[in-house]
Amino acid sequence: MIKAAERQQTVTTKDIPSPEIHVAPSPHLGNTHFSTRRMMIDVLIALVPAMGMALYLFREYALRQLLIGIGACLVSELIFVRLRGTNVSLKDCSAAVTGVILALSMPPTAPWYATAIAAVVAIGLGKILFGGLGMNIFNPAMVGRAFVMISFAGVMGAGAYEATGTLVDALSQATPMNAFKQAGVLAPVPQLFWGLTNGSLGETSAVACLLGGIYLCVRRTASWEIPVAMIATVIVIASIPDMAGYHGGRLIMHHVLGGALLFGAFFIATDPVGSPLTPKGKTIFGIGAGALVMLLRLYSGYPEGVMFAVLLMNAVTPLINRWTIPRTMGEY
Repeated sequence: MIKAAERQQTVTTKDIPSPEIHVAPSPHLGNTHFSTRRMMIDVLIALVPAMGMALYLFREYALRQLLIGIGACLVSELIFVRLRGTNVSLKDCSAAVTGVILALSMPPTAPWYATAIAAVVAIGLGKILFGGLGMNIFNPAMVGRAFVMISFAGVMGAGAYEATGTLVDALSQATPMNAFKQAGVLAPVPQLFWGLTNGSLGETSAVACLLGGIYLCVRRTASWEIPVAMIATVIVIASIPDMAGYHGGRLIMHHVLGGALLFGAFFIATDPVGSPLTPKGKTIFGIGAGALVMLLRLYSGYPEGVMFAVLLMNAVTPLINRWTIPRTMGEY
């Protein structure tokens, strides 16, 4: 009887499945719905006001740039990923986001090949070369934009913002940043706010950028510390020449609402891959980007400085992460 009971107990013990132990680094709690695809879809939704304003103001010019930018980025992603021998997946929408941001950063009448080359460079050099999504140091769209701006300066300069015989009157005007750089002319604040000015496709309408940016911050897809610190820094620095020149606040509004500051602060600088991890680091990143924007606008030959400012801050993001490592609980 005793041996039979022991044999039955042995069989019963073997039938009980052993617990599986999974070892993984923290954090162990998280929102499973907060995926890369969801973040990219949020960015695309947030870009709808800027895209709508670009299509309204620039018509076929905006449509052409958007189609070329998105199409070239998707094709480039497909080709480069296959060359690496890995699985191709465009479902995360990251390539589409890069294409939209790149297209909205381009001048309306820029030649098609400039946008196509910028897209290839953005995906190939700005993203895939570093290992793919999540591994890139610099914002891919700005890598492509900077490449064509330097390589094709003749077709990407002031002439790319002008056209004759167009359906849009804004195309015959100088951009607010160029007008101020060359002649000291300040555009009316209402035109800057609503977007009735010339410029790159996504930067003209301040209200469109604000609507999309607030949506990103509310959805926590973008960290609010970066745009707030970046815009606040621009306001502080711009207030010095504003008061010295008795502009009555118009120069401050010119630097905040004009150019690519709002578009860059909400849609480019907040890239989670190229920006710091901690709230303190994000604030430092925003302050540095805002200071570089004003440095380039006031003392360089370029009327705009958002693109180079973000790329420069992307380069020092690893250092900022190292400087702002949180202290361990109990450490002095």
